[in-house]
Amino acid sequence: MSPFEPDQFNDHPVAVKANGKFTSVMVDVDAVVKSWKKSLFSYEWLTPEGAIKPIDALNDAEMQKRALVEERITKGDKLEKPILGIGMLDNVEIGSGREILLTLAAHGTKKMPVHVPASQVAEFKKFRVDL
Repeated sequence: MSPFEPDQFNDHPVAVKANGKFTSVMVDVDAVVKSWKKSLFSYEWLTPEGAIKPIDALNDAEMQKRALVEERITKGDKLEKPILGIGMLDNVEIGSGREILLTLAAHGTKKMPVHVPASQVAEFKKFRVDL
């Protein structure tokens, strides 16, 4: 799969309904995944070394989510921009759309648009590729 282009993403419905509380930015996917490794939830998708697990190594629920993203990619469907934030440990947390971000990362996508809280735009500077 070739990397997704920014026009292949739709705004996430939650971000749209939040009426200005989120901003869309372009992030370095590898840097986001590396930071997300510190998340309490990363074990579901990442190996202890920080590599994305193959689909057959995911638990059933996450495997189904990834399979749906894979199917959407194959069909050429647009995907929703994930929603990211900075967590209590100053690492990236994926609030919504982790199956999208991580599946695309597994396919070699290097940059992608995401939504971040408008209040955290400055904290995302080190992850952005659109500055």
